[in-house]
Amino acid sequence: MKIAYLGSGTWGFCLASLLANNGHEVTLWARSKDLISILEKEKKHPKLGEFKAPDNLKFTSDLKTALKECDVVIESVTSKGIREVFSQVLKLWEKPVPFILTSKGIEQKTGLLFPEIIAEKLDKDLIGCLSGPSHAEEVIANLPTSVVCSAYSFQVMMMIQDLFTTPTFRIYPNSDLMGVCFGGAMKNIIAIACGISDGLGFGDNTKAALMTRGLHEIRKLSVVKGCKETTLNGLSGMGDLCVTCLSTLSRNYRFGSFLAEGLSPKDAFNKVGMAVEGAYTCVSAYELGSVHKIAVPISEAIYSIIYKDLNPKDAVKNLLTRSVKEEHL
Repeated sequence: MKIAYLGSGTWGFCLASLLANNGHEVTLWARSKDLISILEKEKKHPKLGEFKAPDNLKFTSDLKTALKECDVVIESVTSKGIREVFSQVLKLWEKPVPFILTSKGIEQKTGLLFPEIIAEKLDKDLIGCLSGPSHAEEVIANLPTSVVCSAYSFQVMMMIQDLFTTPTFRIYPNSDLMGVCFGGAMKNIIAIACGISDGLGFGDNTKAALMTRGLHEIRKLSVVKGCKETTLNGLSGMGDLCVTCLSTLSRNYRFGSFLAEGLSPKDAFNKVGMAVEGAYTCVSAYELGSVHKIAVPISEAIYSIIYKDLNPKDAVKNLLTRSVKEEHL
């Protein structure tokens, strides 16, 4: 297939390379002409070491060129950029084609998941996603990985599975598109909390509590988006939560650890050097919780640390002094 791939972060470069290795004609788009120049010349991403792109992977900073005669569009842009980029796509593409999301987040103010944003202007049957526990650094090294694909239509879901499957990249279909996207978005917030916890010198007990109560928080809030709670027990929920909360490869985890060291949010962002989606999504989670009167204490704590100057140690104290209720799962 002829694929327009939008977004040249590590995840975009990784998946575009995977698709090209699968025999597809892939053009990777990025706004930055400087980055495109580096990718064209070096065939390597600045943040992915010595891994080289396939010779048949093309690069461009011209969106119209990327979209020309494409059979499918796949995106790996930031949460902030998803609506703007899709608006540009609508103006430029020759005909509607399947639009596959690999970014993870919830739009601020609207509380919309990314498929809902795209569905405002595109037939739902053309929308799908890929999500799950997957570091770009491991996928591009062909380490065994299992993720989930989902879509509004069965045909698009099967197309995604066929496009991306390799001997080391295993894809499970799941028809709960909202649940798959919600779990992938929310886990980034809990990963920041785990990074803060480790950075403050707390142990595995603390992190286990954060992950477990974090998953409970995700489940509680998921009902407002019509998700199936069982989806959150799978790869796009608990699986993605584990890989993001337990690994230093996670930019959200690293961001949290930098905050614990005493860095300001701005300096922590700069030190990570890539998008920290949990810092964006914690605002959306806080807003959703407030509107629907659902307690999201971990998300609220991360929101307050990043945007209200709450000291991380005080945030921990606030969480530990909350009233204890019977555990419900």
